Amino acid sequence: MPNGILIIDKPAGWTSMDVCAKLRGIFHEKRVGHGGTLDPMATGVLPVFVGRATRAVEFAENSDKEYVAGLRLGLVTNTQDATGETLEEREALVTGEALEAALARFRGEIAQVPPMYSAVKINGKKLYELARKGKEVERKPRSVTIHALELLGRPEAGEDFQLRVRCSKGTYVRTLCHDIGQALGCGACMSSLRRTVAAGYTLADAVTLEQVQERGEALLRPLDSLFARHPALTVRSPGQEKRVRCGNPVTLPGTADGTYRLYGQAGDFLCLSQARGGELTALKNFF
Repeated sequence: MPNGILIIDKPAGWTSMDVCAKLRGIFHEKRVGHGGTLDPMATGVLPVFVGRATRAVEFAENSDKEYVAGLRLGLVTNTQDATGETLEEREALVTGEALEAALARFRGEIAQVPPMYSAVKINGKKLYELARKGKEVERKPRSVTIHALELLGRPEAGEDFQLRVRCSKGTYVRTLCHDIGQALGCGACMSSLRRTVAAGYTLADAVTLEQVQERGEALLRPLDSLFARHPALTVRSPGQEKRVRCGNPVTLPGTADGTYRLYGQAGDFLCLSQARGGELTALKNFF
């Protein structure tokens, strides 16, 4: 049975679930899930988990992400991106210097109000379902972190600005673009979005759906690649391995506190473990 991770370069016009459905057909495997939704207009890094690897989806969803976004000044839409209905158009006489100054206000921890066209639920209803009926409800601001926000070059006349955004889970880049436009006084929306990093994987790791169709399981990455930033440890005896497989902690004297990839004596990935005082306790089992 296929098990592992695919880093898909999601094409424009596809939902993240469309990609999962396509891969279910290719691999004839029902257990397929993605690690962080991309809007249909967006492209780029979409980690997809196949088979037993779906147990690790939560670790990808909670990771920081990086994007390159198009910022179109002077245009406000109901979806906060260029695919939506135009609400307002203004002349945008904004210099690169003025934009640079505005960006400084959005670095670090900021408050974002989720857009109406989002999957956030209020009273059991998804916001986009209400928005499609012409309804708008009050949304509470949420705290997100913008780790990096920079202007990529200076566009020619009539072109959109390009921003590099590195941010925490739950950040809406289109809302960030909208809010930057409000701060500048001319309005703005997101005109394009390409995710360049997710769960530690980059565009250099990504493959197309066409490549997966041709090469199939050969492109699956091992599950432990998701945790490559954590050091590896191997159990020291068959008895220790049995304890791990039974869900019990094991003691490895001299192990510094931290998070580790724990392997069996044959080299198979057992679990992600937390070490404290030389005792390792499984955070998640993957055997």
